Amino acid sequence: MTPAHLAALALAAPLASATLIACFLRRRGSIAAFLSVLAAAIIAAVAFDLGFGGARFDVAHAWFSVPGFAINFGFHFDDLAALMLCIVGLVGLCVHVFSLGYMRDDAAKARYFGGLSIFMFSMIGIVLADNLYMLFIFWELVGFSSWLLINHWHEKPGPAAASKKAFITNRVGDFGFLLGIIYCYWAHGTVGLTDLNLQAATGAPIVSRAIPLLLFCGAIGKSAQLPLQVWLPDAMEGPTPVSALIHAATMVAAGIYMLCRIHVLMVPEAFAVIRWVGTATALYAALCAITQSDIKKVLAYSTLSQLGYMVAAFGLGPLQTSGDVARLALAGVGAAMFHLTTHAFFKALLFLGSGSVIHGCHDQDIFKMGGLRSRMPITFITFTIAVAAIIGLPFLAGFFSKDAILYLAYTNDHAVFVVLAFTAALTALYMLRMWKIVFLGRPRSDGAEHAHESGPSMALPLILLAVLSVAGGYRAIYGRHFDGILDLVPEPAHGPSPAILITSLVVLVVGGGIGLLFYRTDGEDALSLAAPSVFGGLVALRESFDVVYGYYVEKVQDRVAMLLGFIDFIGIGGVLVRGLAGIVRFAGIGARALHVGRLNAYVTWFLMGVVIFWAFAVGIL
Repeated sequence: MTPAHLAALALAAPLASATLIACFLRRRGSIAAFLSVLAAAIIAAVAFDLGFGGARFDVAHAWFSVPGFAINFGFHFDDLAALMLCIVGLVGLCVHVFSLGYMRDDAAKARYFGGLSIFMFSMIGIVLADNLYMLFIFWELVGFSSWLLINHWHEKPGPAAASKKAFITNRVGDFGFLLGIIYCYWAHGTVGLTDLNLQAATGAPIVSRAIPLLLFCGAIGKSAQLPLQVWLPDAMEGPTPVSALIHAATMVAAGIYMLCRIHVLMVPEAFAVIRWVGTATALYAALCAITQSDIKKVLAYSTLSQLGYMVAAFGLGPLQTSGDVARLALAGVGAAMFHLTTHAFFKALLFLGSGSVIHGCHDQDIFKMGGLRSRMPITFITFTIAVAAIIGLPFLAGFFSKDAILYLAYTNDHAVFVVLAFTAALTALYMLRMWKIVFLGRPRSDGAEHAHESGPSMALPLILLAVLSVAGGYRAIYGRHFDGILDLVPEPAHGPSPAILITSLVVLVVGGGIGLLFYRTDGEDALSLAAPSVFGGLVALRESFDVVYGYYVEKVQDRVAMLLGFIDFIGIGGVLVRGLAGIVRFAGIGARALHVGRLNAYVTWFLMGVVIFWAFAVGIL
């Protein structure tokens, strides 16, 4: 098979799985699970064959065309797509295998695995797309499939509301994204990724600063950046493996991937906006995570914060040092994708580990856990590795990617560097807080007292992801296969930067020390007891966006909708539609009344018509 045929196989396998499940296997959960896992295994195998096999290609076929306009369906497979495909394939397979144990007794298991397959189909389409039209089509399919998965337990009010919130919030960002695609086509005459890269290489003039900012709206929605971040914590209402799939390397990472795809359209003003949106999101989410007691929502806000890191890294743009500009002209792309890669490993591990904890304790409140270190040893060890990776413990995956972003920020924008360094300290604080409360101390509930380790199907993905959370930051495991991206990762020309190393260690020790020493394992939130005003302020910060949006919907949107409904019913439906229909009907009744069937009446009307025409002719009327 040619590389293009293999890519088509990776796209077709999950679609075939979802189709078979939807049409024939809705009551055959075990067979549906087997098909879905098989499709995920095919994707992973193809991804590693293409990515590590060195295949790089472009292929396109006309899908829809009219004179002067055409939409192609094709693949643009470069180092960026290869790296992303490997991440999606590997994490997706781990989530599928983990789901075999986690969803074993679920009554709607077939629908769940069908949703996973359609999600993988949509995500692979985004990765392979060679133009923005095709990318947008799969972008919307990802939104639909995520709604389907978050809403898996639709009989409960929480998942139903969360899925609608996610879907509607993303439509807001996607509206700007669609406007950006239309504007890009109007300005450049193409939305093909290869064509846009060629235009940029030939020094084509910048047409508009609005194009990259409109396209960035899509990333704001999909990657949950301020002010559209409100959907992501609520998405925790879905099954935990879904949370791992959405929050690790797939849906939320699609926004980062899209930004890296369109970097040739960026201008300095757009970089500045993107940089500060990401920085603000990273800080906001880290502050919110401190007040959470739900283990999955702590991780959700952690995802928001880490996505902010990636967006800020992209927005930092080229490395501003004279010796490195030529070599690292796309340092922001390299830093963002490197952190996306390592984050995929340890965040998937954190979510799947939390799923193992929830499966063992039957509870999500961290203050009702405790003492799980001895009861769930595999989960404890792997979860500990993931926590160490995300807080940037030296020589683990997160240490290398986080320091690359901090070095880029230190070089390009000192204000962003300070905020991101403070956010790193907060990350160490809330992650070690959660780790200590969940695993140390004594059990604080009957569920924690009787917790047990998960089965092999849930343990094996944890072990694999733990290995990658350690080794994922080392270039040696990638060989020379993704140099087009990994060579862009910013690093000092003459060895590690002392300023960055010292900063990393200081924020790790300070933040981690507070998290370990300040928080207890007695079932109470130490911050709410020691500083209730601070705790209340952080809770208010966390809920502020929902309050504002709730007020807008109730006081503005609903009232405008009522006004428009009144205008539609009375003005359009009543006056224009029913009114005109009434006039025509009345005229018809009048005309029908004239046809009485008597000759003298017809002669009378004929003579009246002659008189009227005569009056017009002589000018009387």
